[in-house]
Amino acid sequence: MTKHSHPPTITDGRTNTYEAKRGIETTDSMPLFYEHFSQIKEESAPMTQADPIILDGHSLTLQAFREVVLHARPVRLHPDAIQQMSRSREMVESLLKAGDTVYGITTGFGKFSDTLIDHSQVQDLQRNLIVSHACGVGEPLSEEAVRGMMLLRANALAKGHSGIRPIVVERLLTFLNEGIHPIVPSQGSLGASGDLAPLAHMALPLIGEGMVQFQGEKQEAQVVLQKQNLTPLVLEAKEGLALINGTQLMASLLSISLLKAEELINAADIISALTVEALNGIPHAYHPLLHEARGQVGQIACATQLRNLLQGSERVTQPGEKRVQDAYSLRCIPQVHGASRDTFVHVKHIVERELNAATDNPLLFAEEREVISGGNFHGQPLALAADFLSIAMAELANISERRTERLVNPQLSGLPAFLTQQGGLHSGYMILQYTAASLVSENKTLCHPASVDSIPSSANQEDHVSMGAFGTRKLHQVIRNVTHVLAIESICASQALEFGTGLLGAGTQPAYDHIRKVIPPLGDDRESGADMVAAVVLIQSGQLRQVVASHLSG
Repeated sequence: MTKHSHPPTITDGRTNTYEAKRGIETTDSMPLFYEHFSQIKEESAPMTQADPIILDGHSLTLQAFREVVLHARPVRLHPDAIQQMSRSREMVESLLKAGDTVYGITTGFGKFSDTLIDHSQVQDLQRNLIVSHACGVGEPLSEEAVRGMMLLRANALAKGHSGIRPIVVERLLTFLNEGIHPIVPSQGSLGASGDLAPLAHMALPLIGEGMVQFQGEKQEAQVVLQKQNLTPLVLEAKEGLALINGTQLMASLLSISLLKAEELINAADIISALTVEALNGIPHAYHPLLHEARGQVGQIACATQLRNLLQGSERVTQPGEKRVQDAYSLRCIPQVHGASRDTFVHVKHIVERELNAATDNPLLFAEEREVISGGNFHGQPLALAADFLSIAMAELANISERRTERLVNPQLSGLPAFLTQQGGLHSGYMILQYTAASLVSENKTLCHPASVDSIPSSANQEDHVSMGAFGTRKLHQVIRNVTHVLAIESICASQALEFGTGLLGAGTQPAYDHIRKVIPPLGDDRESGADMVAAVVLIQSGQLRQVVASHLSG
């Protein structure tokens, strides 16, 4: 495969070499492809492990979440957060001393909110709350999801509106920093009174109950506490409720999904550009005038990226050269991918707000001497966001599978059937398209919105729920499916390029070369599982994005 003999020439306010051939101008209002990727690369650069993330309840970012959850970056509390928590704790103590009736402090929970609890029973009340609510079922959550729950719950408590002692939050962070991960069943949350059951399982080890994953083994929490010279906590008034009343399962799963979705959105643009070249597509459909006329931000960004990826390519054609216009799966890449990108940005804004949200009940405002019982634990914002992101990501797979069909179907591609020279003796990539089709079809069921459902609980006291926990769990499966569908397209597009000649684009050449380092061209039929795994790793790890970004920015 012939490589570029010259680097891409892309400068603001001037015409780049590829677009000069097509008469397309690069305008200042259009962010360049490599600039966009450089920004992502900079934002996702690992932070120094020696410097812990400081939790103050207000400034946690998705990037910091990534570092703690995926890369075990240490965490500690900001002194101001400790002070804020101490103030709200003093307020709880004063309410207890005054004998005021306050939900969750001097009363039972849910339907029992009208039942007063004697001051002498507050410790029993908090322990009973944790053990009774730890009734989840299903496969355990991943360690990453549990770490996310622990981090986000600690950050929410650090805001100082929960009435919890700093020592409880510090113990939660000790678990996080030392890799003591509670075993949390994945099912059992309605996503409304917070993620009660999962968070109760997360809290159990703090009081010496339940099971944890520690040093690669599933162990009793009490045993691990003894090994680490940690004494089980005795929870005081409000503290059990503060630990389990929140949206942290939903927020953790949705945050992890966002990190994966970002890689998929960028990989989809790169992989689709390879397909455009393999099928001698017409990039005139990505002309900036067309997309600026519509004004959709994601669409404009995608079209810009495609132009930069394909810059200098000798594999693409002009209108009328082979056909007047392409099928939608090629022509409408910016419109489809761009809409998914806009959805991603929308969901990201919601999640970034939730990372620093106070979501338990009641909330205490020490300076105003207010205790407010409300519903910040309700997961509706996250439930809707998860359903929306599921749909947006599934659409990346829908259009990708159609491009794969065009690659392997000789009536549509003009290429050898199923991309093999010896059809009949060899099946080539016939069944890869089957797999993609099955995953796309599965996604159509998974994308039925969970958030449109509701079922009453707690004797109808909690009579509307979000089902956001289920929504975020199935989002993970959608993303896994999309990853495999895009991996299949990358394999087929790279193979299809073997049957043509001419330079590839400034961004597609390094993408093709990197794929070929781990997936050789298909000659005789071979088992495709290893190729699939390799392609998935290229996408999930960000390697495909990074290698393209480095070439376009160079």
